[in-house]
Amino acid sequence: MKFMLILASMITVYSVLFHFLMILEDQRFSWITGFYWALTVMSTLGFGDITFTSDLGKLFSVVVLLSGLVFLLIMLPFTFIQFFYAPWLEAQTKARAPRELPEDTHGHVILTRTDPITMNLVQRLKQYQYAYVIVTEDIQQALELFDQDYKVVVGDLSDSETYRRLRVGRAALVVANIDDMMNTNVAFTVREISKTVPIAANADSDDSVDILQLAGSTYVLQFMKLLGQSLSRRVLRTSTRSNVIGNIDALLIAEAPAMRTPLVGMTLQQSRLRETTGITVVGVWERGRFEIPTAATHINSTTVLLLAGSGEQLKNYDDHIGGYQKFRAPVLILGGGRVGRAAAEALEQTGIDYRIIEKNKKLIANPKYVYGSAADINTLTRAGIDEAPSIIITTHDDPTNIYLTIYCRRLRPDIQIICRANLDGNISKLHTAGADLVMSYASLAANTILNLLKPDDVLMLAEGLNVFRAGIHASLVGKSLVDSQIRGQTGCSVIAINHDGQMISNPDPSIRLSEKDELIMIGTDDAEKRFLKRYPEVTKIKAS
Repeated sequence: MKFMLILASMITVYSVLFHFLMILEDQRFSWITGFYWALTVMSTLGFGDITFTSDLGKLFSVVVLLSGLVFLLIMLPFTFIQFFYAPWLEAQTKARAPRELPEDTHGHVILTRTDPITMNLVQRLKQYQYAYVIVTEDIQQALELFDQDYKVVVGDLSDSETYRRLRVGRAALVVANIDDMMNTNVAFTVREISKTVPIAANADSDDSVDILQLAGSTYVLQFMKLLGQSLSRRVLRTSTRSNVIGNIDALLIAEAPAMRTPLVGMTLQQSRLRETTGITVVGVWERGRFEIPTAATHINSTTVLLLAGSGEQLKNYDDHIGGYQKFRAPVLILGGGRVGRAAAEALEQTGIDYRIIEKNKKLIANPKYVYGSAADINTLTRAGIDEAPSIIITTHDDPTNIYLTIYCRRLRPDIQIICRANLDGNISKLHTAGADLVMSYASLAANTILNLLKPDDVLMLAEGLNVFRAGIHASLVGKSLVDSQIRGQTGCSVIAINHDGQMISNPDPSIRLSEKDELIMIGTDDAEKRFLKRYPEVTKIKAS
């Protein structure tokens, strides 16, 4: 309004001056002609039908022309864009961002943050055909996600009306993964609307666990602590005996290093493990590379066997193979942050000695900490790298983890290196750098949340490798396991069958599948996707 007022005043003044100057030149024109002349000169149209003959008149024309260039050709377009077009465009853009879900929405997962965990979880939810929605307060972020075909809604996370528009009363799960304060706020706000919807909240601090529970959280998870515990479960322990890393019902999944055992140099067929112990070798690790084994699979000193079986079968394996090599030196943990401390606590609970290398004096808590940089050979030597069976690298910076992996692998080619990855894109780099196993923070958290929806249906063994359940597809009923060609067509391997409540591990290939059976399979993420794509009806049955 100020701009238009100034512009109108200028045109009026120029029109009045035009009349006076024309009178000096003995020319007379109407007031409309004065406004006409001022506008044609200011807009640079300049028809030339009305002109001054005196120098003063021409000088006045130049002033009018220059002011017109500034006000009409420069300032007016920008004023229009800023105060008219841009607000209109912003309003149109905001209108594109969804602000509520349809009335009939149900069984969906509400996600409150756009971070690597959320993006990883979204892919898993799509894989298992769960509806989801990401709620964000940032309209621009919402539009970016919307344009990338993500299901997103704009809303204030502290406003109960937002969750009403998200149909939270009919949601399958609300995931609060921001910070402890905001997670508490989210849980408390959701509980104002629904007393029954499950809420999963992440707690960074141990002190926040009770508060989040009091606020109404159904599950309080500590992803950093879970990551540390998962990393610690992968160490070589104190011997070459099998190490249980997970289970689905009575089926135990364990890892066992072949280093310094009679198995080194044999093929899987020559080892006769199935005949002598009843155990099933469902996979082998070779420097971070996973393979589904065959009878001709060669066992090297760097091979880690992935075993599946009952507790009795694992005991038979330990009695037959395990215990040949004792590791008395402590496990090294590089980094004394939350993940490193969680790994140390888990090792201590199982009676395994450890040393934590930490360069921040404030984090040093007991004599098992070694002060110094993990990139310093003297610090590593003082910590015992020459004799250590395993190294756990836990820093929150992936480039640092890659650097330390390369360095430790160069110092100890035979040592087991277990590494944390913060971004999924760096997983392959860490394997290439020399890590034997890599655990992704985002994948671990996403799988933990997924297991709340599908309890005990998915077990993540390592990044990109899962054990999962599936029902029997109609096309498989009555077929034998070998005739089903599941492995050849999907890349997944059946490691057990749940038949009438009885877990049959190491199933015979000739066993016939019935409608009520349940398959326990192992496969990579890609193999699992191929299976679920080939048998989509199975996924719907399990997801319901």
